[in-house]
Amino acid sequence: MADRAVRNTGKDRDGDITKLCDPGQPWSPRLKADAIRDIENRIHTYHVPWESGRTEIHVVNGPNGKYLRTDRDTATKNNLDDLPNC
Repeated sequence: MADRAVRNTGKDRDGDITKLCDPGQPWSPRLKADAIRDIENRIHTYHVPWESGRTEIHVVNGPNGKYLRTDRDTATKNNLDDLPNC
C-alpha cells in the first residue's frame, strides 16, 4: 500500500473533483473512480500535505454517487476544491 500525497486536483465545469494529482509522480493523475476504488479496497491512501499537518481523503456516499472529500474541520483551506488544478 502506498500513501499518496495530493497537491493538485482536476475539476469539471461544476467544480466536482475528477482526478487527484501530484505532479512528477508516476501514479499521477489518478481518476476519481480509480482513487475511490484504491481507498475502498485499501490499496492506497491519499492525503493533502499541509504545512500544519496532513488531511486524509475519504470516500463519501452522496445523493448522486460516491465522491472524494477531506475531513471537515474548522480550517477552510484544507479542501480538495481549493487545491490548484492539475
